[in-house]
Amino acid sequence: MNTAIFIPLLPLLAAMLIGWQGKRLQSHVALIGIVATAGSSLFSFLTLYHVSTQGPIHLTFWSWGQEAAPSLTVGMLVDRLTAVMMVLISSVSTVIHLYSRRYLEGDPGYQRFFGLLGLMTFTILSLVASPNFLVLFLFWQLLSWVLYLLLAFNVSHALASEYARKTLLVHRIGDVSFLCGLLLIYQYFGTFEFAAVFQQAASDPPMIRLWAGSPLELSIVPVIALLIFVGAMAKSAQFPLHVWLPDTMDSPTPVSALMHAGIINAGGFLLNRLAPLYALSPTTLHLVFIVGAGTVLLGASMMLVQNDIKKTLGFSTMGQMGYMIMECGLGAFALAIFHLIAHGFFKATLFLASGSLIQAARHEPKFPPTSGHRPTRLPTGLTWMTGLSVTLLMPLFILLVAHGVLEVPLQDAHGAVIFLFFGWVTASQAIFSLYRLQAVASWKVAGAMIGTLFFIGFVYLWAGETFTHFLYPDPGVANGFFQAAAFPPQVFDGMILVATLVVLFGWLIMYTTSRGQKILNPHWVLSIRQTGWVLFINRCYVDGLFKKLGSALLRLAEKVAYRY
Repeated sequence: MNTAIFIPLLPLLAAMLIGWQGKRLQSHVALIGIVATAGSSLFSFLTLYHVSTQGPIHLTFWSWGQEAAPSLTVGMLVDRLTAVMMVLISSVSTVIHLYSRRYLEGDPGYQRFFGLLGLMTFTILSLVASPNFLVLFLFWQLLSWVLYLLLAFNVSHALASEYARKTLLVHRIGDVSFLCGLLLIYQYFGTFEFAAVFQQAASDPPMIRLWAGSPLELSIVPVIALLIFVGAMAKSAQFPLHVWLPDTMDSPTPVSALMHAGIINAGGFLLNRLAPLYALSPTTLHLVFIVGAGTVLLGASMMLVQNDIKKTLGFSTMGQMGYMIMECGLGAFALAIFHLIAHGFFKATLFLASGSLIQAARHEPKFPPTSGHRPTRLPTGLTWMTGLSVTLLMPLFILLVAHGVLEVPLQDAHGAVIFLFFGWVTASQAIFSLYRLQAVASWKVAGAMIGTLFFIGFVYLWAGETFTHFLYPDPGVANGFFQAAAFPPQVFDGMILVATLVVLFGWLIMYTTSRGQKILNPHWVLSIRQTGWVLFINRCYVDGLFKKLGSALLRLAEKVAYRY
């Protein structure tokens, strides 16, 4: 199906036409961009249907090396993973084009913005269709540079330009690591092609020595997987390479929506594309899980102390990317893509809505009610019962009936524990937000909330299981990823036990507070809360460390330049 080439080609042609004739076309540039991305979206849906029914599409425009086994090809690889990502990217880009048409009307950079938007859409679509490591890395680089141009769109805004440079520099850290992994791939495998590298890594992985004469040898696969993962960390804002994300909110709202719905997902896509390679390195997968878990905790904690709606959404994205990386670390690669799609549409909607809310607040400010002299309303017994039911009982109930009602094979103990883990943590996060809003005011509201959460839980479980079989239809592939990422039972059970104890302890605190009792020293609790607030509002001081490191490197470079 050669029409798949039109998916990235249409946005590229639109970007070239706008760049060439933008001043003459004036406001018509928006219509050109909309038609191009809508056409790309249509071809994406057709391609998804084709690869679902007839298998992957391989388009080769140029090859180098032996004809039977080329070392490098230039073309497109469109399998189910690529087709799904193309539908997501082109659909979100079309919506953002439509939104930007009036949002940026009258802006002096109107034509430039739509040209860059088309170029960014082409870059992401080409990245997900890359047939090998080298082409993927080239579009990975182009993505960083086009993102820099979009973030620095408001050239008169000094902070926007400064933070765009910061984003580019942080991405360079990951890109250098990615490049090192790429060089090792060619040195030890002699090819950049995905299938050839995966096959050789599985059948006969090259071994290296830590130093000359050392009797110890280790496989090159974990080294390559770890180096490439650092590249994914930078793009997907994983701790400690997350420092660029919260500072990108000075860009136009459509750029924020595109970045949080599509660009930042590049790391999750990269891990999924290389899933066969990561399945050969359980140690790397465990490290991926740890990094993702740390990012979730820090992203959610820093989100809670923000007082700016766009920064709140930014840290929320950081936490969600942590969830996605955690799922990859557990071997649930398909669930990570499912999560990525759901989060992409959800976060794009929030960002596009936030622009209208900010505009309305500027023209008709509404101050919060003056509740400073009123006592804070404590959680009622209804709140406590609702939260306990949702947090602890809902995941267990869904797990028990999922076999019979939805025919989801959760008899695998590892999969069941993973579901319980995410179910408890997600339910706790949801009920904590409701607790802060004090939204449970009646039995009707509580019943509707519990019913809705049960429905969402069942649908999410069924859709996630179905999507896993769709993305990896070959028998045993998805289960093989789970087995490769499996922790020792004692370690994983210990993590689940700690998570359960934290949830129970949180509910114990809420229960005693609702009854006017204190089980902890109030002064000690207040001190912890103040320390935590200062720590998280300063982003754990990681930004300061990066700034000092950058200054030290600059001074070193100046000394070297002065000497030579």
